[in-house]
Amino acid sequence: MKQVTIEGQLRSEFGKKVSRHIRSEGKVPCVIYGGSSNVHFTTTHKELKGIVYTPEFKLAHIQVDGKSYSCILKAIQFDKITDEVTHIDFLELVPGKRLNANVPLRFTGQSIGVKEGGRFVVKMSTINLRTTPEHLKEAIDVDITNLEIGKNLRIEDIQLENTEILHNKRIPVAAVVTTRALKQAEAADGKK
Repeated sequence: MKQVTIEGQLRSEFGKKVSRHIRSEGKVPCVIYGGSSNVHFTTTHKELKGIVYTPEFKLAHIQVDGKSYSCILKAIQFDKITDEVTHIDFLELVPGKRLNANVPLRFTGQSIGVKEGGRFVVKMSTINLRTTPEHLKEAIDVDITNLEIGKNLRIEDIQLENTEILHNKRIPVAAVVTTRALKQAEAADGKK
């Protein structure tokens, strides 16, 4: 799994007024929870670029006053006007402790339906999982090789070991649909 290192400074004061002051200094208030105790710290926008502005699912190694924490990004808040990061929640990864994570799907293979002229449509780009840190992946690989025109790939078709998928099993993840050109070609063949 790809990793990002973030340096932070521990903070002892909390509240709206303190958070505003931190933001006015160009820093972002953050919190790490899920471990033995919550850790409140501040860091710069530059430190957060590698984990915030990317579609990838990354592991964050956070260094706060000499202590190291292995975390994932759990929640992020942006300013409504300036679109700057105003607060971030990180979830500490504790070995053996189950966690919920939103992990991207990576579709692999060339679909039979696409080879026959269909169009591949992604209906879900991420899935919510419950697993332990040892089994957490940066992306879930989904093979679409056998996906035919008019068929859906569903949550129930994704098999993962030691991981529970937190979605209804019948929800479609991807599909191959008929294109307009293919429909017109079939209509022309039907008239002959």
